[in-house]
Amino acid sequence: MTTASPPRAGASLPRRLVHLYAGLLLYGFSDGLLVLAGLGVEPWNLFHQGISRRTGLSIGTVAIIAGSLVLLLWWPLRQRPGLGTVSNVFLVGLSMDWTLAVLPSAHSWPARTGLLLAGIVLNGAATGLYLSARFGPGPRDGLMTGLHRRTGRSLRLCRTFVEAAVGLVGIALGGTLGIGTVLYALTIGPLAQFFLGVFALPVTRPVPPPDPARS
Repeated sequence: MTTASPPRAGASLPRRLVHLYAGLLLYGFSDGLLVLAGLGVEPWNLFHQGISRRTGLSIGTVAIIAGSLVLLLWWPLRQRPGLGTVSNVFLVGLSMDWTLAVLPSAHSWPARTGLLLAGIVLNGAATGLYLSARFGPGPRDGLMTGLHRRTGRSLRLCRTFVEAAVGLVGIALGGTLGIGTVLYALTIGPLAQFFLGVFALPVTRPVPPPDPARS
C-alpha cells in the first residue's frame, strides 16, 4: 500500500498581490532611472519617449495610452487579460512619471552610469516579482505571445519583430538610443530569469486520486 504525498499549499492571495503591485511599481521606478540616466532606454520606452517629445505628454502618460491601445489588439489575437495585465497598463506609467518628478537629473558620468546599472538590475527584479504573482502578462508581452500563437512563428521572432519595429519608430521620433539600450537587451533576459527564481511562489499541488490497484 502506498501513501499519497500531502498537497503542497500554494501562495496566499495577499502575498501574490504584494508581489504583483510591488513588482509593477518597481518596474516603473526602474524605467524612470533608465530615462534619468540618459544613456539609452529599452525599445518600448524608445517609442514612448519619442512620442512624448513630439506631443509634450509625459512619458508615463504615453506608456499608459500605448498600453491601452496594445491591449485592444488582444481581441483579434484571442488573448485574455488578467488582473496583472490591466494593473500593468496604469501602474508602470504612473510610477515612472512619479520617479521622474521626484528624482533629480544626473549630469556626471559616474551618476548616470550608476542610474543605468541600477535601472537595469531593478527592472529584472521587478519582472521576477510581478511575473511570479501569476496574474497575467503585461499588454506588450501578451501581444508577443498572441502573435506567436496566431502566426505559428517562434516567440523569439515575434518578440524581435515587435520590439525592433517600435524601437525604430521611437528612434525616428527622437527617443534616446545608446549603450543602455544595448546593455539592457543583453542582460534583461538572464536577470529576469534569475529573479524569477528568487521570487518564485509555491503553487498548490492537487491531491491525486487514490489508485485502487495499489491499495
